Amino acid sequence: MTRIFEPHAHMFSRVTDDYQRMAQAGVKVILEPAFWLGQPRTNVGAFIDYFDTLLGWERFRAAQFGIHHVCTMALNPREANDPRVNDAVMEVLPRYLEKNSVVGVGEIRLDDMTETEERFFEAQIALAIEHGLPILVHTPHRNKRQGFVRCLEIVQASGIDMDRVLLDHGNEETIKITRDTGCWQGFSIYPFTKMSPERMVEIVREYGVERVIINSACDWGVSDPMSVPKTVELCRAAGTSDDDIDTMVWKNPVDFFGRDGRGSEAEWLESPDADRKQTFDGNSVLRGQDPEGDWDRESL
Repeated sequence: MTRIFEPHAHMFSRVTDDYQRMAQAGVKVILEPAFWLGQPRTNVGAFIDYFDTLLGWERFRAAQFGIHHVCTMALNPREANDPRVNDAVMEVLPRYLEKNSVVGVGEIRLDDMTETEERFFEAQIALAIEHGLPILVHTPHRNKRQGFVRCLEIVQASGIDMDRVLLDHGNEETIKITRDTGCWQGFSIYPFTKMSPERMVEIVREYGVERVIINSACDWGVSDPMSVPKTVELCRAAGTSDDDIDTMVWKNPVDFFGRDGRGSEAEWLESPDADRKQTFDGNSVLRGQDPEGDWDRESL
């Protein structure tokens, strides 16, 4: 079975069935970037509760299915424009960047490409440099080329090592902009928007897999947490070698997010410790079901 590091999945908004299917498909690590929840948060306490959930409950929930859970932390660009929360979130963010399971700063980016977004984008890149972490850059959905170019300009001006930059949500047009910059190139595989598995196969065929990382970016919208396994199978059917597939869905994300001592290939290849009889703050994924048998990863 292909081993998979899913480098962008918002499991906060997914159900436990998704964890089970991902485990069955070979997903050993899930990275969950902090993101926008679909409507604005009105105070910093809502961010603190959400950040704590990523570090606690979601990590516990993933482990019940034999999956390691890590995350990146950030103030997202939509709410970077909101004076009710932006400065306050930046005040609490540094303490989260010291947590062992936080392997980067993200998602950071531009959205409406305002001056305020740029200011907080630059400030969070500076935090990443200060804390020795890579950055995950969520490029704009609208005006993709213009947004990609502007994000790249800001990143290059910041002084961060380009090898520590992952520009996500790329496509056939943006790879021509980014492939010679030294940064890593992310591609989100979606059912109807962004990249399809078929289009990703063609990119791999033309450009190879060096510094290429694919993800599902699954969230509360129309998205598919099985996008990476599905793309793997399509690549294999199209003649992509097993070594290139392993590089794209395992070695590349492990190399990018595991270089700073907050996780390693050896650690992530071992199933996380998970006593399914335990609860998290009194809560259980099992809901009274037998913790043996079908809940063991080997029999999922």
